[in-house]
Amino acid sequence: MSLAAVKIRIMPDAPDVDLGEIETKAKKIITNKEGKVASIEQEPVAFGLKAIIITLSIDENFEQDPLLDAIRKIGKVSSAEIIDFRRIGF
Repeated sequence: MSLAAVKIRIMPDAPDVDLGEIETKAKKIITNKEGKVASIEQEPVAFGLKAIIITLSIDENFEQDPLLDAIRKIGKVSSAEIIDFRRIGF
């Protein structure tokens, strides 16, 4: 089983959204899908809007769509997409 390092960008739907709540829910979803969160960062986008960047490790053969769909269903989330995917194990 090989692992992958994956970065996911989560965009909230407004600048005044509680990013901590989104981070907590996304972390729970990732853990339930057998992923391990390595880091969570906030990245300024524009006009006070910040994206959440989550770096995680997970089996490289994980199903991306169910994970991203679950994150997109978090309240106040506009979008979620994988921005980096790298194999880290052999």
